[in-house]
Amino acid sequence: MITGKAVEIAAEVYWIGALDPRLREFDIILKTANGTTYNAYCVRGQHGVVVIDTVKASHADEFFTRLEQVAHYEEIQAIILNHLEPDHSGALPELIRRAPQARVYLSHRGQMMLKGIIKDEVLEYIPVGTGDTIDLGERQLRFLHTPFLHWPDTQCTYLEKEGILFSGDIFGCHFCDTRLFNDKVGDFRAAFEYYYAHIMRPFREHVLEALALIEPLPLNLLAPAHGPILRDSPDSYVQRYRQLAAPLLTNEAAKQEKTLLIFYISAYGNTTRMAQAISEGAETVKGVRISLYDLQGGEVSAFVDLIEEADGLVFGSPTINGDAVKPIWDLLSSLALVKVRGKLGAAFGSYGWSGEAVSLIEDRLRGLKLRVPVKGSKIKLIPTDTELEQCHRFGRELALQLTGQTEQRFITLDELVRETNHA
Repeated sequence: MITGKAVEIAAEVYWIGALDPRLREFDIILKTANGTTYNAYCVRGQHGVVVIDTVKASHADEFFTRLEQVAHYEEIQAIILNHLEPDHSGALPELIRRAPQARVYLSHRGQMMLKGIIKDEVLEYIPVGTGDTIDLGERQLRFLHTPFLHWPDTQCTYLEKEGILFSGDIFGCHFCDTRLFNDKVGDFRAAFEYYYAHIMRPFREHVLEALALIEPLPLNLLAPAHGPILRDSPDSYVQRYRQLAAPLLTNEAAKQEKTLLIFYISAYGNTTRMAQAISEGAETVKGVRISLYDLQGGEVSAFVDLIEEADGLVFGSPTINGDAVKPIWDLLSSLALVKVRGKLGAAFGSYGWSGEAVSLIEDRLRGLKLRVPVKGSKIKLIPTDTELEQCHRFGRELALQLTGQTEQRFITLDELVRETNHA
């Protein structure tokens, strides 16, 4: 159990971090029922001492107290920054003041961030990438470039002989327990999964790239920047990341198929009729698998996994009080948790007076970096057969866009003038 002392996690490798058990919210978006830890580490070798990460500025005294128990400042030859977010770099300026001879090692993308932290000072630092090393004599530290997990600057550091990976935010979670090690602390599975969902999931492609570097390594211990140190079955946490990052619909949709999801909600059935016509139109294009979902009958959270795997997303809403309805906005807000950049997006809906919902949804889709190549479809009140045929064509055009088969469009001068004036 942690007191005020440094904790030896392997031979001459020490945890020198800080505890924050009362923290209940992190970076606004994360709830932390069990607080968190700011994990920093000290590695001793024949050629000196290396400090890996620091802590939040408000907890610097705790960090320095533990560091002084296992090293003298003049012994520190290197400071490794796996990640420069303030909860990991807050004590850095004071550490540099106390150990001015130490060289700072960080990723190439971390250089500008470092200059923003250490302002108006001459600082010697060394940018590193995958394969670069620090030689401590009988032991060696090797760097792994793992960007966007979850900032562009992030990296991991591997203590080769001992099989210890200092993983930064990867494999971490917000869970404070003074027993420190995963085989001693309380059940932190929910915190581990919650952290992945909110921090790592939007960068799934980068998770897979990082796993390609990490999985071949012999691992005896994972030392993340937050939460328990994973000394019991560390490989199982790597395997869990692989499961969480793997595509979910590999066995459901053929590889050559594109998937188009149509979400809608309807007040009087008019938007429903539009959704059905759009779906039927999309089905006329081969190679597209269409799914239709009525948000009135389902929880928004259940659709997030589907959205992450889909190629195209269409949202239908009536306009009520000059806006799209709440279930649509709830679903759109959940897209921040997954990667949607570059997916096809579109909007449609019926309206009684002004019809703002469609354009508001389109604006949000563009803000999320979806491509919106087809102008949204909106119909006043009850759609006529002619208008439903327009919805049918709208759906077909979306499917053609999705498969790269866009049809040539012939437009008259009068139509061009009308569209220009409308824009």
